Amino acid sequence: MNRTFKQLTAEQRYQIATLLSKGFNQKQIAVFTGKSESCICRELKRNTMYSGKYDAKNAHQYAVFRHETKPKKIRYSAAIQQQVNYLLQQDLSPQQISHRLALEGHDTVSHEAIYLHIWQDKKQNGTLYQYLARKQRCRRKRSNKTNSRGQIINKISIEQRPAAANNRERFGDFEQDTIIGANHKKAILTLVDRKTLFTKLVLLDSKNATQLSEQTIKTLKNFKPYLHTITSDNGKEFAKHEHIAKQLNVQYFFTHPYSSYECGTVENTNGLIRRYIPKKASFENLTQEILNKIENKLNNRPRKKLNFYTPNEIVNTIFNKDKPILNKIAFIS
Repeated sequence: MNRTFKQLTAEQRYQIATLLSKGFNQKQIAVFTGKSESCICRELKRNTMYSGKYDAKNAHQYAVFRHETKPKKIRYSAAIQQQVNYLLQQDLSPQQISHRLALEGHDTVSHEAIYLHIWQDKKQNGTLYQYLARKQRCRRKRSNKTNSRGQIINKISIEQRPAAANNRERFGDFEQDTIIGANHKKAILTLVDRKTLFTKLVLLDSKNATQLSEQTIKTLKNFKPYLHTITSDNGKEFAKHEHIAKQLNVQYFFTHPYSSYECGTVENTNGLIRRYIPKKASFENLTQEILNKIENKLNNRPRKKLNFYTPNEIVNTIFNKDKPILNKIAFIS
């Protein structure tokens, strides 16, 4: 059953005040005014003065003020749809779009409304759903294999990693991993700071441990005064970890065998990279210039963990010791 609600008029409030002065109770007032008893009850609770007296004039003025100043529901207008469509095409999730628009001071809608918009578009043979991270794909269950990749000597377990790194208290605690191209030709080295999610991507000719260690050192050397730790899984490409640790003056830690989820930050980042470079894709035509563009997208992507600021904005805050400066990403002023 559809129910409609109407605001009490000034005349009805004067009627309520008169009936109260004559000793009528709420049930009797409801009968005389043609309103429900719950309506009369709410009116008296909201608009009775601290003295306990119900004054019709003050009650009506307060009710009008409250109605005019309460937040209004924003309609999902064509302008907002255009904004949402644009940001989806920039690879932002519905949640990131909703919160980031609010952060920038724009009219916005909930992420649930954005998902509804996407699925309605799909029913009409639209393509917006293709910009979602998973596109309705399911995760594959992790296998529980035994270690057959050989051993890395002198490893230090993640169990010994400092609490400051575990708790993401500072810049300079990096995780690293690799993404391998089709037929094991070329690889991408991914380095991600745990606190800021600041990301660096490097194209490698192979998973060779020597090349990986040299590229890690080259990529992070400008941050050397701020570095503390690096963590990786047990891939043999990280066999030169001691060389990396010495050159960058950091502590190097390894996850437990087949527990790459312990490097969840870089694993999640690799998932974002796969949006641009799908699994089983050939790296034959992949260049460092292309990776630089992907890196730039990731570092300028609003992140929930950062309260919908971007990694670049947070890094600038750390080094400039100032509050985050928004780099506006919405195209509608």
